[in-house]
Amino acid sequence: MAMVLALAPGSPARAGYASVVVDAGTGEVLHAANSRARVYPASLTKMMTLYMTFQALDRGRLNLGERLYVSKRAAGMTPTKLGLRAGQTISVRDAVLGVVTKSANDAAVVLAEALARSEFRFAVKMTEKAHQLGMNRTRFRNASGLPNKHQLTTARDMARLADALIDTFPHYYAFFQRQRFRYDGDIHHNHNNLLDSYAGTDGLKTGYTRDAGFNLVASVKRHGHRLIGVVMGGQSERSRDRHMMTLLDRAFAEVRERRTVELVGPPSEKPSRSLRVADATGGEDAAPTSQGDANARALPTPPDAGRPAAVKRDGDAFAHQPGNWAVQVGAYSRAQPARLAAMRAAEKVPNLLTGTDVAVTRVKGTSGGIYRARLRGLAQPRAMQACRLLEAVGRSCLVIKPGGGVEVAFQANGNG
Repeated sequence: MAMVLALAPGSPARAGYASVVVDAGTGEVLHAANSRARVYPASLTKMMTLYMTFQALDRGRLNLGERLYVSKRAAGMTPTKLGLRAGQTISVRDAVLGVVTKSANDAAVVLAEALARSEFRFAVKMTEKAHQLGMNRTRFRNASGLPNKHQLTTARDMARLADALIDTFPHYYAFFQRQRFRYDGDIHHNHNNLLDSYAGTDGLKTGYTRDAGFNLVASVKRHGHRLIGVVMGGQSERSRDRHMMTLLDRAFAEVRERRTVELVGPPSEKPSRSLRVADATGGEDAAPTSQGDANARALPTPPDAGRPAAVKRDGDAFAHQPGNWAVQVGAYSRAQPARLAAMRAAEKVPNLLTGTDVAVTRVKGTSGGIYRARLRGLAQPRAMQACRLLEAVGRSCLVIKPGGGVEVAFQANGNG
């Protein structure tokens, strides 16, 4: 469920303000504000310039040690820049590091001209690539992010681009972690202040123009969990950074809470059986639940739990036997992680569970609401086999037989 953030006085809200925080592992949006509004990317544009460069490196069109020619036009770019001179050459590696750390406009144009002969042609290719990545509200007009009223993007599109950079080019992503870069006797420091001030930050890019405001895309990984944050339209560098850290703090807290309240555990040593009257209370928010073993209890049955569901006809031995049995894969304090748990379980045993009915039902627990994650519409043998296979790959589960307002919880061996 998306976080709702009311911006406090003094936060970096302005006409072009937008922000989003995305869980890179699941794609879930944890916070969003004006995230689909079209705004100016400023030097966040260079993330796509680097994407195109990394793609060319992988395809053998460039290599990191190759020397690139600096045109008069590239040398004439306005700051920030490395101060390249027309007629000289620069290695691809140094051009990339100049773009990452200094946000050098001259180096960005050198890369663009090397790949498409002109910056204009390169911008066309940038836009084509953006649309291939699903960045449908983005248009590029140059490689640097210098002001152009037709160059527009959204916070969500920038988060999508960041995720694509991390996922597609892990072997080049370390460039974004460089905090300083020496070139021609000068040391250039990375503009991304979070690299040395916010734990777990390992990239990506800042941007600023007067019309765009102060922009930042940040990737932060803690305890194996990566979040991508985007803030656009900040009033100052400092307030933008503080705002980003606030958004990420809240998002990490939400992720941590979900892990804490997850009730899935290993099956109890003794098979258990429990009956309870159904109580399917609706609602979106749920208080944290008490800790316990979800597999040692049977939870109330929703009114439609016995309804047969559509089952994918996949040639499996049990595929033609729909029924009202279910496999429960967890109980959570929020709906979204419950839904994700059910979908992931289905992916673990696709020949048995793909095409079943994913059911997330809120019921009353001892200390608040509980969202149960189930895959329904199964015949008994199919449900038993699916649960055994899930347990074999480390996923705890229960086989549920609803009926008549009560339900019985079975372990995968069929004991109630």
